[in-house]
Amino acid sequence: MDSVGDTIFALSTPPGRAGIGVVRLSGPAAGTALEALAGAPRPAPRVAHLRQLSDPDGRAALDRALVLWFAGPASFTGEDMAELHLHGGRAVAAAVIGALSRRPGLRPAEPGEFTRRAFDNGKLDLSEVEGLADLIDAETDAQRRQALRQMTGGLSRLTEDWRTRLLSGLAHLEAAIDFPEEDLPETLLDGARAVAVELGGEIGRHLADQGRGERLRDGLQIAIVGPPNSGKSSLLNALARRDVAIVSELAGTTRDVVEVHLDLGGYPVTLADTAGLRTFEAGSGDSVEQEGMRRARSRAAESDLKLAVFDLCSWPELDPEALAVVDQDTLAVLNTIDVRPGPPDEASRFRHGPGRDWIGCSRKSSGGSSSAWGSRESPRR
Repeated sequence: MDSVGDTIFALSTPPGRAGIGVVRLSGPAAGTALEALAGAPRPAPRVAHLRQLSDPDGRAALDRALVLWFAGPASFTGEDMAELHLHGGRAVAAAVIGALSRRPGLRPAEPGEFTRRAFDNGKLDLSEVEGLADLIDAETDAQRRQALRQMTGGLSRLTEDWRTRLLSGLAHLEAAIDFPEEDLPETLLDGARAVAVELGGEIGRHLADQGRGERLRDGLQIAIVGPPNSGKSSLLNALARRDVAIVSELAGTTRDVVEVHLDLGGYPVTLADTAGLRTFEAGSGDSVEQEGMRRARSRAAESDLKLAVFDLCSWPELDPEALAVVDQDTLAVLNTIDVRPGPPDEASRFRHGPGRDWIGCSRKSSGGSSSAWGSRESPRR
C-alpha cells in the first residue's frame, strides 16, 4: 500500500538486455539517495549530468550513468523525483536496485504507484491516467492516437466543459428556488432547463458511439464463416501473410476456431477462421463436426464483423445453414469469381437490407498450398 512519506523506486524500463535501463525514484528522500549514489550534490533540475554511481556501503562502483533531478511539484508525480539512466544490462540494474533497497526510507514501488501518486497529487486526472495506461499498452497506430488524445486531456477538457455549463445551470436553478420573493427574471428557470436539455443531448451523442473506444482498445473481432471448402482458411492465410490454417481440398478440414492477431491499417484485429457450416440430414454428421459448427455460430454471434465466404462454383445452390449467418454485420466474400463470373445480379441476395455488402474475389492455388486473393468488385450496399 502507498504510504505518505515513503520514497519509492523501480526499474521503469523492461528488464533484460538493452542499451539503457531507467531507474526512477519519487518521494522526500529521492534527493539524498541520488547524492549518496553519485557522491556529489544533486544536479540542477531537468539537466542531465554524467555521474559515477557507487554503492554507499563500501563505495563499490556500480555504473557510469546519466542522472536527472526533478524538484517537486514540477515533476510527473508532483514529488521530488530522480532518474538514473543506466547501461541496460541485468547485472547493472540489479546492483543499483540492491543499493537503493538498503537506503533508509526507500522501498520498491508497487505496480502503478508512480501514476497513483501523480493522480493523488493532481498531476493527472482519472481519464488521463487511463489514457496513459492505454498508451503504454498500445500495439497499433490507431490505439496510440486514441490513447494520446485521452492522456493529453482531450476527454478531460470535454467533461470539464460539461461540468462548467451544468454548474451554471444549477446556479440559476438554485437562485430561483432560494430567492422566490426577489425580482428575478422569469426566464431563469427556462435558461436552466435549456442547459440541461442541451447537455443531455451532447452526452447522449457522446455515449451513442457503439463502443468505438472500447473496440479500438480491445481490438475488433472478425469471424470468417461459410460452408465447408469455400476458401475460408485460404482467406485467413492470405490476410495473415503466412500459413496459419491448413488448406485442403477435403471439406471439413477446419474443425475448431483458428485465431490470428493482426494490425490492419493501424487497427488491432483478431481474425478467426471457423468450421464450415452446412445442413445435415436427420441422423447424419459426426459429433466433432457438429461441435465445430456450434462454435462457429457462437463466434459469429460474438464478432463485430463477419466475413461470409461462398464459392461461386456452387451458385446459386448455397447452403441455408451458411446463409443464416448473413446479416447487417456481414461482408459476403464471393470466391472463384474468376472461374465463374456469373450474371451481374449474381449477388442480389446480399443486397437486400442495410449493411449487406459483398465483394468478389479469386483464389489461385498451386497444389492447394499457396493462394492469392484479388478484388473484382467494390463493396456494395
